[in-house]
Amino acid sequence: MSGTFVGMPAFPQAAREAVGNTTLRGNLRHATHTIRDKRARAVAELDDWAALREAGKQIKDHTLRHLDRYLVQVEEAVTAAGGTVHWAADADEANEIVARLVQETGESEVVKVKSMATQEIALNEALEARGIHAYETDLAELIVQLGKDRPSHILVPAIHRNRGEIRDIFRSEMSEWGRPAPEGLTDTPAELAEAARLHLREKFLRAKVGISGANFVVAETGTLVVVESEGNGRMCLTLPETLISVVGIEKIVPRWQDLEVFLQTLPRSSTAERMNPYTSMWTGTTGDDGPRTFHLVLLDNGRTDTLADEVGRQALRCIRCSACLNVCPVYERAGGHAYGSVYPGPIGAILSPQLRGTGSEIDASLPYASSLCGACYEVCPVAIDIPEVLVHLRERVVQGGPAVRGGNRVVLKPAKRHAAERAAMRAAQWAFTHPGALRTGQRLASRTRRLHPRTLPGPGRAWSGTRDLPAVPAEPFRDWWQRTRGGKGGAK
Repeated sequence: MSGTFVGMPAFPQAAREAVGNTTLRGNLRHATHTIRDKRARAVAELDDWAALREAGKQIKDHTLRHLDRYLVQVEEAVTAAGGTVHWAADADEANEIVARLVQETGESEVVKVKSMATQEIALNEALEARGIHAYETDLAELIVQLGKDRPSHILVPAIHRNRGEIRDIFRSEMSEWGRPAPEGLTDTPAELAEAARLHLREKFLRAKVGISGANFVVAETGTLVVVESEGNGRMCLTLPETLISVVGIEKIVPRWQDLEVFLQTLPRSSTAERMNPYTSMWTGTTGDDGPRTFHLVLLDNGRTDTLADEVGRQALRCIRCSACLNVCPVYERAGGHAYGSVYPGPIGAILSPQLRGTGSEIDASLPYASSLCGACYEVCPVAIDIPEVLVHLRERVVQGGPAVRGGNRVVLKPAKRHAAERAAMRAAQWAFTHPGALRTGQRLASRTRRLHPRTLPGPGRAWSGTRDLPAVPAEPFRDWWQRTRGGKGGAK
């Protein structure tokens, strides 16, 4: 299982293969429709949802504008509370820090809270290379790990699996990782949950090191916050003697009071609950309760590069609720694996190409993994205009241009295989700036409309293979307006 999905094909090919899997499509359709319907009901309960959404946007934008100041404040607050702060510029540095900290404890096993940041940097694989076994404790992450699979959803990583598949994974793989599945295990949810509970309980009671991410970090107090629904996070955060948290630098909020907004919007947008069953908060260490040692690893890994992009930086507002995935028609049909990233769906299509750059075939294809219907923007609890960023990144892929990579200003070259698109855009730009030529072209198109093909030739064949070409009207709008309104003083 790789956090970066290295070696996967570009989105069009991966999606084409996924769409042919009828079981996958059925699993996704049932799960996404169920979650989004529940979310809609939970959101409708709040009369001030629009105001909360705007408040979340404003808090995040303010934090990003002053991130340098708040990062220093976090370090000072965490240190004052007895924790130790480490700075990681990229995945390799973060993995090196975490591995060293675990080795210094003398332990060879760790338990983990579900964390997108650790998946992003492929921490499990890095620890495994050093002889350290990392055990996922979230139920869905456990299913993915036991199945030697990849997560396909931000909230429900095993959304592509049905109950029968999960039962078979537990039966065949649990004994390799610890306590085996009970004899005669069926696919009923209660039995599957009990099998996971018994399997994980041994690991919770034995582990001396826990690894987590964080949903939020409060700058003024140095408090970290993890919200979850199963209780495994609470076990990982309180039982081990050493706790290591790997957190993206964009997870900071300035004040404790700011949590009021996000603790209302996040659960409703993700699990469709009024509040999360478990909301764990900790500030440094104490002598009588919880871990004796706490380390916070602040992760950049492309985030400051993203911050430098005035349009693309809004992706850093994301609170990982996954609401955009559940309404996206593309994700529903293609699934999460097709995105080649731990961040699937609409948010992955704009976040991954910014964190990793658009140099690879996978990342250059992601901005096109959308119909631009706008449903993702409508449900986003922090108002990320995903369609706007998608179009912005498409322009970067096709045209190239200035960007920031690795903290340095660079000029990106246009991606390969987009020459026809660039030529078409230049032709359109010329036509729209020459009214006479545009008028002549429109009239010619109308007079020859019966000769037009129903599908496009050459590179356009893929586009028209799934879409109807719009019919050309009998006369251009300008001619119609002149004929019906011309000389009459304009429209009435």
